[in-house]
Amino acid sequence: MDINKFALFADVAFTKNFTKSGERMGYTQPGVSHVLKTMEDEFGFPLFLRTRKGVTMTPNAEAILPIIREIVSLNEKLEQTVNHINGLETGHLTIAAFASISRRWIPKFIYNFKKKYPGIEIELLEGGTDEIVSWVESCQADLGFLSRRHTKQLKWYPLANDPLMAILPKDYDVHERTSIPMKEFEEQPFIISAEGVDYDVHDAIRKSNITPNIHYSSTDDHTVISMVSSNLGISILPNLVIGTARDEIRALPLDPYFSRELGIVTNAEYKPSPATRRFIECVEETLPEVLEKESVL
Repeated sequence: MDINKFALFADVAFTKNFTKSGERMGYTQPGVSHVLKTMEDEFGFPLFLRTRKGVTMTPNAEAILPIIREIVSLNEKLEQTVNHINGLETGHLTIAAFASISRRWIPKFIYNFKKKYPGIEIELLEGGTDEIVSWVESCQADLGFLSRRHTKQLKWYPLANDPLMAILPKDYDVHERTSIPMKEFEEQPFIISAEGVDYDVHDAIRKSNITPNIHYSSTDDHTVISMVSSNLGISILPNLVIGTARDEIRALPLDPYFSRELGIVTNAEYKPSPATRRFIECVEETLPEVLEKESVL
């Protein structure tokens, strides 16, 4: 069994681009076409169709993709386990995360991890909740960082709570209040983040039984912050997302208080690879230092 061609097939399914997958996997564009043509000859049906918009999968290719991803993932775990038995620390680890966690937490986690295990390659995928859950469930990612929602089919490792905050223009008159009542989002123009990207804000709105005065929607947190700083409205974002943007806006806790629980997820059907287990251990060791730094920003 040639695992490399299966890995290439899975990567093309992800990138939807022969050239990009070739660069990622070490093939020329003709080489990618040759490998996939060989697979099509073996399977007896076409795998990808070229269109003006790029590469699309055939229905038959979509049917075998989950199985091939499992084969590639299990082979990687086998290689890591064998290397571990032989005293070697090599392998590949794919991490999926919110952009905010990628910016604020993960660089420190990776730095400390690479000091211990320099031979393990790390790939980082950024996305919203739905994407991260899908990547972990389909074995495209070994682990994911996200908030605790839609994770019943995944193994959950709790990390920390992250408060949801009202974000306001710098000159917004808060009348000396130390928190913002949820009712206020019905009275002022509201900028909302897309639900597939951030469910926690939408949950807080539903639990508060309010109907925000929505004027704009965005899938990008930085766009939401920029719109608030430009006096286009007010919004709600997790504290970790706001980060150093406090120079541009004002942020206050919500009334009542809401937060999201952040953690790590892995595929519950498979035992985590040695590299995955070591990375989770590194996160748990490094997290107090990261949280302490966050508290002084």
